[in-house]
Amino acid sequence: MASSSKKRNEMVNEAEEEEELEHFDDFTLASSWERFISEIEAVCRQWLASGPKNLLEKGAVPLGEPKNLYKVKSELKYAMKNYCMEYYFEISNAGKVVDWNCTSHDLQLSFGVKEFMVIAPQSASGVILDSPEASKLLSAVAIAFSNCSSLWPAFVPVHDPSRKAYIGIQSMGTVFTRRFEADLIASQVPVKLMHLEGLYELFVSKFAFSSSDLSTHLFRVHFTMKLTYKTLPYDDDNELQKSDSEITESGVDTVSDSRNKLQWDDDCPWSEWYTAEDPVKAFELIAMWEEKTVESSMEMAELENASIHEAQKWFIVPEFSSYLMGDHMGNMVGFASQLRLLIDALAMSLEVQFMEDFVSVETSGSDKLKSSAVIPPPTVLDRVLKDLCHAGPGLISPQGGHKSSRTIKGAPLENLFAQFCLHSLWFGDCNIRAIAVLWIEFIREVRWCWEECQPLPRMPTNGTLDLSTCLVNQKLHMLAICIDKKRQQLDSQQDGNNSDSLSVEADDLVKEGLSDPSRAKERLVEESDSTSTSDGFHKSGTTIHRYSSTPQYDVTSANLESSNHKRRGSAGVVESMMLLNSHNYMHAPFTQDPPIMTEDMHEERLHAVEVLGDSFSFSAQLEKDILSSDMSAFKAANPDAVFEDFIRWHSPKDWEDDDSCTSSSSTVETGELKKKWPPRGRLSERMSDSGNSWRKIWNDAPPLPVSEQKPLMDPNREGEKILHYLETVPPHQLLEQMVCTAFRAAADTLNQTSFGGLKHMTTKMDQLYLTLASVLRPLQANKLPGDIEIIEDIRRLCVVFEHVEKLIMVAASLHRKFLQAPHLAQAIFVDFYDFYVRKMGKGSVKGDANKVGDWFVQEVKKRQEVRVKERDVITNMFVQPSANQSWRKVLSMGNLLNGHEPILREIVFSLRDRVDSSYHAPRNSWSHEQEIETHRMYICGTSNDLRVALSVTSCD
Repeated sequence: MASSSKKRNEMVNEAEEEEELEHFDDFTLASSWERFISEIEAVCRQWLASGPKNLLEKGAVPLGEPKNLYKVKSELKYAMKNYCMEYYFEISNAGKVVDWNCTSHDLQLSFGVKEFMVIAPQSASGVILDSPEASKLLSAVAIAFSNCSSLWPAFVPVHDPSRKAYIGIQSMGTVFTRRFEADLIASQVPVKLMHLEGLYELFVSKFAFSSSDLSTHLFRVHFTMKLTYKTLPYDDDNELQKSDSEITESGVDTVSDSRNKLQWDDDCPWSEWYTAEDPVKAFELIAMWEEKTVESSMEMAELENASIHEAQKWFIVPEFSSYLMGDHMGNMVGFASQLRLLIDALAMSLEVQFMEDFVSVETSGSDKLKSSAVIPPPTVLDRVLKDLCHAGPGLISPQGGHKSSRTIKGAPLENLFAQFCLHSLWFGDCNIRAIAVLWIEFIREVRWCWEECQPLPRMPTNGTLDLSTCLVNQKLHMLAICIDKKRQQLDSQQDGNNSDSLSVEADDLVKEGLSDPSRAKERLVEESDSTSTSDGFHKSGTTIHRYSSTPQYDVTSANLESSNHKRRGSAGVVESMMLLNSHNYMHAPFTQDPPIMTEDMHEERLHAVEVLGDSFSFSAQLEKDILSSDMSAFKAANPDAVFEDFIRWHSPKDWEDDDSCTSSSSTVETGELKKKWPPRGRLSERMSDSGNSWRKIWNDAPPLPVSEQKPLMDPNREGEKILHYLETVPPHQLLEQMVCTAFRAAADTLNQTSFGGLKHMTTKMDQLYLTLASVLRPLQANKLPGDIEIIEDIRRLCVVFEHVEKLIMVAASLHRKFLQAPHLAQAIFVDFYDFYVRKMGKGSVKGDANKVGDWFVQEVKKRQEVRVKERDVITNMFVQPSANQSWRKVLSMGNLLNGHEPILREIVFSLRDRVDSSYHAPRNSWSHEQEIETHRMYICGTSNDLRVALSVTSCD
């Protein structure tokens, strides 16, 4: 028992010894506070040893603004609290400590430091609310920095976070120490501190021994200042104008014409369709005074009343609207947003066969259509139709659009169908039912124009069809021509029935064997033939208006020998050619225009050629009516002509001249002209063939002038065919053409914007047209049915279009604001363009819309220096505030610019003194006859608050 008890006691003693060893304390770090200091010191030594370049490789985080500033951080724990220690450093330490031209961190600007340390608790507020705790934490950092010989300034945030208050300390490496303190007066700023004189006295009071020193002593205080002004928001101006320009119920406008312009984009091409928010909300003007020395408060008072034009540098900073952010915000209404709705209508157009099916909801049977499709009231419909169909015939200028506009198979902007498509974008939110209603009523108006022989509005009545446009535009163009020809035929019939005015002339025509009064133009030619002599020859000048009831021309011909046949339908003499069988000059006849054909009519002909096989023979057969008409007119104008004469005039390549056979030819003299007759030559092998179809047509063609021939195109028949197509066009084919035309018309509208020739914008518009042509090509080829992927590609095209639409609005806004300073408009737009294309072109930015919008506004705030000659332009932007615009507050800060006080005033006061080397013990870089900043005060004030940051250098 005794032995076991002894062993037990030995084991207890050993355990106590082990426990004593385990709980051994290092009395050099007697407390947790000292261990906390040691941890801070270890982290600082590690960062000092690494240096800035190595810290970058180890993952230092760039701050963005300022661009040269980076930070690393480390987490520490003390007294059950977690702290975060952050070291801010720059790669390059060149430059001034305070440079208004550069963007600096708030602490750099406040205290005039470059690299610094911030230590703060990891809490919701990130600040220390207890003053003893803040002092103790700052002391720990100061001791740690002293142990590792660090000269970094250290800061601790204190008080409420909104005050942005700090205390700090920095060892200068000598007996000098800098202490920092910053705080904010958020309300009830003393009136004295709203003026430069009072702020100067505040700074001097920090080192003057008594208040009497302020007036009796002159202190050489270094002073620099930066003032920031802001123009009134442009939308606020518009709202005030709107409120002042309201019209009374009686219809009397009580406002002068000078205030009629209520929107910034009233003169922009898109203002006919929608009003956009001004993308440039306002401008900030930054005026900077370089450092100067002041010795009294009176100098500060004079400076407060001095002109802002005395500032050495001006900078302007644009403030852009947050709606420019991206398509995910969805708060911009423009062409792009409406084109998306049109594409939705295109997707639904595949469901039915006729447009009428969408008018009746019961017929369509779509729940989505029943719930969302809204048709505007009749008054809106009538207003749209009036704008479309009662504007009168348009004069189209094809040279007015972009050079690449024709690559998009739509309709020109001025044409009727393009205007219809633009109206449809805003009619009933561009849903398919509203489009169907508008289309049906539109076609009714078109048919009314046809039936009443009224000119089709916004369409040319002459020229050839442009096959590069969409089919609907071609049909409308052809219909306009048919209406014009139909009206001319009716006018001609009415003129023929007017026997009172034409009775005498009709008798003469009957005697001459002419039964139709419409041949009056041929009679004029006959009279000219009868009055011409063999020696009188004149060049013919012809002005021909085909199908015109009163053609105008000047024809003078020479008959070298009399003829028993009367010449009819001559447009003039072909001076260089004579007929083969008579000594008469050849006359060019009036001919009919070839029948105009739309794209689908050409395709039908080509298809017929492919089916029948013999393309040449069938092509000749298709052209037989045209050829026969030309031959009949030629025979009537040249009664003595033979087939060879027609070939020489109509197809010169099929006549081979034989100049060697001239011995037997006689010479016919007419004045100074000498012509050999008869002309020598022969038909080509193709035309001399016995079975040639042209000779057969010649033989069968009667000698008839144009006025007696059957028209090659029947306007009545073609017009009805066009209306039938328009009334029965399948919905998806109509919507395909509408989408192409709407994109082209919207792009052409934006392209008309005046933006001062900005090269970036011009290039972007060129790229847009090429992109539109490429993406819309499948629609032009009618490949939509069965390929829904095409619709998704077009939806993505809307995003591209929206980006360009926003850019061009920014360009237009800047151009209008800087008409007298285009250099500034160019510089601001280039900065915005580079940022927008880099950030926005890669998709939407995720996050809360408001936060993202604020981020966007701050990111694009790049300032541009204002040249001296441009200062007047900027000054004029600050319009003298009216009584309504001065509601905000009473002006109290001074330094006014056209009645505007600065929204922010930043001042740096500093007092410097030379350090005597005998003043302290060690001689080093700080103590060898150097001038140090003993006092420094940074003041940042507005009309409502005042922030003061003070740093004092003292000898410990």
